[in-house]
Amino acid sequence: MPRSPLIAPSLLSADFARLAEETARIADADWVHVDVMDAHFVPNLTLGAPVVEAIQRVSPVPLDCHLMITDPERWAPAYAELGARNVTVHAEACTGDPRAVARDLRAAGALAGLAIRPGTPLEPYVEVLRDFDTLLVMSVEPGFGGQSFIADVLSKVREARRLVDTGHLELLVEIDGGINADTIEAAAEAGVDVFVAGSAVYGADDPAVAIAALRAQAARSFPAS
Repeated sequence: MPRSPLIAPSLLSADFARLAEETARIADADWVHVDVMDAHFVPNLTLGAPVVEAIQRVSPVPLDCHLMITDPERWAPAYAELGARNVTVHAEACTGDPRAVARDLRAAGALAGLAIRPGTPLEPYVEVLRDFDTLLVMSVEPGFGGQSFIADVLSKVREARRLVDTGHLELLVEIDGGINADTIEAAAEAGVDVFVAGSAVYGADDPAVAIAALRAQAARSFPAS
């Protein structure tokens, strides 16, 4: 089956005082990326389950919850129970085998995602990823928006894509950080399926036009099957 790029605008770049309107502005997106930060795992504090529940009620597209929090085994299933389509935890934050939280997320009805920081190697998690539905490769350090794209992480994307294409893994490869018109083609060529874009969408005059343009760029850059 031909691959189709998924565009997930990040609410981290939206106006937090107008979240209902901001989600309505991206109705043409595939997912909406919701960053949950606890000021412990990363040095920033954003929003938690009550706000995510409110966003879920009004969002025209499925929620892609990225949990940058400590103790994800305890807290992550609640986000799945709220109705999020995909819930991602960080490999570095898991205190035990990440496969346990993957099972809990799936049991609660969500896709299970595993995220790795730019400096975290992929290799130790390859077998673990057999129990996950998405792999989120961070292309900036987690915690703040507006950072520059770290191109070196594309080597991990290429390896993940190879493992998917050879049947060792069955998941979507997602990238988060610095994705815009200048970087999305390289990410697509490397093998990304899901593109998180913050200011590239919310900083545009027309988010719908920006989403369509990014999707078209990514689709043109997918390797021929």
